[in-house]
Amino acid sequence: MNKLFLIIHTIRHLRPIQIRYQLWYRLRKMWRKASRFTYPLSIKREGTPLKLISWIEKPVSLLNNRFTFLNLSKRSAFDTINWNETEHGKLWAYNLNYMDYLLQPGMDTETGLQLIESFIQNLHQNSEGLDPYPIALRGINWIKFLSRTSLQGGETTTRQSPQINASDSSMPGHCEDDEGGRSNLIRLNGCLYAQYLILLDNLEYHLMGNHLLEDAFSLLFGAWYFKEKRFWAKAKRLLIQELKEQVLSDGAHFELSPMYHQILLDRLLDCINLMQNNTCFDGQDKLLALLRHKAEQMLAWLNTITLSDGRTPLLNDSAPGIAPTTAQLNEYATRLNVGALSKTTNDSIRTTDHYSLTTSGYRRFDGKNYECILDIGPVGPSYQPGHAHADTFNFILNINHQPFLIDTGISTYDSNDTRLKERGTAAHNTVTVNKHNSSKVWSSFRVAQRANVEIIKEEKNEVTAAHDGFKSFGISHQRSWLFNAQTISIEDVLTGRQTKGTAYFHFSPDLNPTKTNNEVLINDSRLSFEGAETISLIKAQLPDGYNRLVNYYKLEIVFQNKLTTIIETKE
Repeated sequence: MNKLFLIIHTIRHLRPIQIRYQLWYRLRKMWRKASRFTYPLSIKREGTPLKLISWIEKPVSLLNNRFTFLNLSKRSAFDTINWNETEHGKLWAYNLNYMDYLLQPGMDTETGLQLIESFIQNLHQNSEGLDPYPIALRGINWIKFLSRTSLQGGETTTRQSPQINASDSSMPGHCEDDEGGRSNLIRLNGCLYAQYLILLDNLEYHLMGNHLLEDAFSLLFGAWYFKEKRFWAKAKRLLIQELKEQVLSDGAHFELSPMYHQILLDRLLDCINLMQNNTCFDGQDKLLALLRHKAEQMLAWLNTITLSDGRTPLLNDSAPGIAPTTAQLNEYATRLNVGALSKTTNDSIRTTDHYSLTTSGYRRFDGKNYECILDIGPVGPSYQPGHAHADTFNFILNINHQPFLIDTGISTYDSNDTRLKERGTAAHNTVTVNKHNSSKVWSSFRVAQRANVEIIKEEKNEVTAAHDGFKSFGISHQRSWLFNAQTISIEDVLTGRQTKGTAYFHFSPDLNPTKTNNEVLINDSRLSFEGAETISLIKAQLPDGYNRLVNYYKLEIVFQNKLTTIIETKE
C-alpha cells in the first residue's frame, strides 16, 4: 500500500506526453519482442567532416588499457571489451559506451579507431550501447573525433573508413571484396547513421528533461554530419521547445543541479561551435541566435553560483570531477565570442552583497570574508525531479575562500539505501522532523510529495521563508537568515502539533571542529546555539565523488520549537 501511495503521488506530477510514451514504448517493446523485430545496424550513408574550433577536452578515462569511470577501474584489451559490463553497475557501463575517452588529451587516431571498431564489432550484442542516451552522447563524440582527425590529415574520412559510417554490404558483418579480390570478414554493425535512426525512433519523451535535450543536441550534430534534413527538422523543433522550457529566466537549468548545468552548457557551446563554423540548412541563423542567447543566460547564472575558489556547490545531484569547470566554460565561450549576460538583465537582482536567482530558487549573500548560497526554491522540475534532493532550506558557506559548510553531494545512482540517504534531508544543512525528509524522495530518481515554499520576507541582508514538507505531522518549518559583515544568524522555528526537530550542519572534510558547551570552534570561526537541547559533533563519512568516501564531521542539534544559530567568521 505504501508503494502504491508513492507511485500515485509521483505519477500525478507527470505530463501526459510522459505517460503516453511510457505506455507506448513498453507496448512496442513487447510487440517487437514477439515479432522478433531488430533494427538494422548498418545502412550505407556518407558523412562529412565538420570544421570546429577547439572544444573542452574530456577527462582522462582510458590509460594503459584501463578504463576508469566514477572512480572505478577495469582493465581490458580493446578486442575483448565487454560493452555490457555489469560489475560496476549500469552507470559505469553507460560511461563506457559514451566513449568520452575519444576526446581525452593525447588520444591518437589509431587507438581511437581501434576503440570504434571494437564497439562496432560487438554492437549486435550491446544492449547498453543501443539505449538512446548513450547513442546521443557517443554520436557527438564520434563526429568530433572523426572530424578532427580527418581535417588534420588523418585516415578517417568517410571514403577511407566506410565501416565507421555505414556498411557496404547487405549482410551484417560482411563487406564486398576489396580491389585486390580478397574477402575480409568485418563486423560492421556499428553504423553511425543507423544509430541515429535508432535515436530518432526512441527519443526520450518518457523522461524529458536533460535526456531529451541531449537527444536534440546530438541530432543537430547528426544532421550536419550526414546532411540529413529529417535530423535537422527534429533537432530544430526540440531545441526551440526544450531550451525555452529548460533554461529558466534567471539562466539556471531547470533540474537545479550545477553539475548538470555545466554539462549541458558545454554541449550547448558545442552546438554553437558547430553552427558558427559550418553552413548547412536554411534558417540555421535564427536557431543559432537562440542558442547563443541561452548560453549567455546559462553562463551568467553559473558565474553567480560559482564560489571564489572556482568551485560550484554540490547542490542536488552533483559530484566533483564530472563536468567541465566554470573557468573552462568561460574560456570556451570566449573562443566562441559568447559572453555572459549581465546579472541585472538576467532576472537577477544585485545589491552590494545579495544575488537573488528568483526562478531557480537560489540566493547568494557575500559578506566581508564569506560567501553563502541558500536553497529556498521548490523541488524541480515538477514532472522530472529525478536529480532533486529533499534539501529545502539547505545552504552552503565558504569562509576566506575555503569550504566551510558544504553540501555532501552524491556517491551513487544505484537504487539502494546509500542513494536514499544522500538525497535525504539529514544529508543537508537544514532541519528534519521525526527523522523524515522534507520531500518524499524514493527509489533512485523519484519524488512523491514535495515541500511547498513560501517566501515571507526578502531584503538586502535578510531572508525568511517557510515550507510545508512536514504537514503530514501538522508541522510547518520557518527559517530566517540574517547576514552582517562577518556574522550570519539563522533562526529555525517549528510550529504545529509537534515542535521537536533536528538541525544538521556538515563541515568540509578539511576542517577539524571542536565542541565546547554550546559552541563549536573551527580555526578562527565559531558556531553558537540558543535553544539547543543536545549538540552532537559526529565523525562520519561523506561522498568524495562517485564510489568514494572521506571522513568528516557533522553536527546534529536537537531543539524544541526554536533554534538560533550564530556563525561568526574571522579573517
